Amino acid sequence: MKTSFIKQEEQYFKLFLAGIVNGIGDRFSSVAVLAMLLHISGSGLAVGMTLAIRLIPFLLFGPIGGRLADQFSRKTILITTDLIRILFALSFLLVHDKNDIWIVYFSSFVLAAGEAIYAPTRKSAIPQLVNNENLVKVNSLEQVMIGIVLVIGALSGGIVSSIFGPSVTFWINAASFLGAAIINFTIKFPDQNVNKKLEFHKKENVLSAFKKIIFISMPLQILILCEIVIASINGIDNVLISVYAISEYRLGDFGVGLFYSALGIGLILSFSVANRLRNHLLISGFACLLLEGIFQLLLSRTHFVVFALLMFCGAAFMSGICNVCFDTLLMNEIELQHQGTIFGLLATITSSVLGISMFISGLALQYFSPRSLGLIGGIAYILIAISLISTITVKGYRKKGTI
Repeated sequence: MKTSFIKQEEQYFKLFLAGIVNGIGDRFSSVAVLAMLLHISGSGLAVGMTLAIRLIPFLLFGPIGGRLADQFSRKTILITTDLIRILFALSFLLVHDKNDIWIVYFSSFVLAAGEAIYAPTRKSAIPQLVNNENLVKVNSLEQVMIGIVLVIGALSGGIVSSIFGPSVTFWINAASFLGAAIINFTIKFPDQNVNKKLEFHKKENVLSAFKKIIFISMPLQILILCEIVIASINGIDNVLISVYAISEYRLGDFGVGLFYSALGIGLILSFSVANRLRNHLLISGFACLLLEGIFQLLLSRTHFVVFALLMFCGAAFMSGICNVCFDTLLMNEIELQHQGTIFGLLATITSSVLGISMFISGLALQYFSPRSLGLIGGIAYILIAISLISTITVKGYRKKGTI
């Protein structure tokens, strides 16, 4: 990265750093909470309940968070949600036995609610802070941020918790929220009192605004549909990471962290290609979706750990490029004053679909072997990508243009 680019997007780099600090702390805490629940309850039921509870807030607060981002200061929302979550991050220190598990459920719900408001606000802040010509590069850095969080959080969270105890990770998480809030406070946002357009937008309800926006362009409709379809398959991947590590490769919790780290490395490496893309982003995204499916298919067939790590890394590499293409297109297609609403609703829909997909995938493992289910997921990626590429190609020829 050139120094000129860092200086040019100085405000975004503060948002980037806040995301890393926030994300690593949260990953540390998540590992420790789940381990603590298993230790206290001796059952996976409490873990399943906690994971399910974390998805519910996105149904309730995703649209609200997006709407707030379009109507109020995004900087204020980011800082406020970070500061409020500090208390609930520390509340896990009060959990000592089964009678205290309700604290985990309640605080997990509130923390997830904060994330449901924070995430669309942060995403809609990116086009506000970044020059349009740098959107692809910046969205590539977003994948790097996720990768760093996965690598450091997945490898280090369990180690810190096992050596120093879960209480240390809870303090680290609280400190990370405070650190992120301080960093976000230093960001200089452009004036968001976007006059008459925003005033008119405030009078529209969320669903009417959503309908109006998505019917503006065909690429936007395709992108939203694609995001939803991908989420329906991602449930398989999310469930199989742990199953592959523990059941197939007999690596235990260390294997789970190892595989998540491989995903993180793939996302970090995706920057090397994604930041160079400029044209044909839709087709490029679909091509990467196809290649991701091939990596998932090969992963389901291998019995060697090293090869599995490479396949996880390759799948994440392609996923990172695909995400950059789709996110950049969405930011270009949607007007700034509508982005919070759309990103909030999209996060709500995809999170719901992902939760259902994970539940169905868990049930499917009662009837299919993990490798068979992985094979089905890989083939689904490939078939969806081929059908979308074919559709876009045919439409392109008919219109004698490119999308």
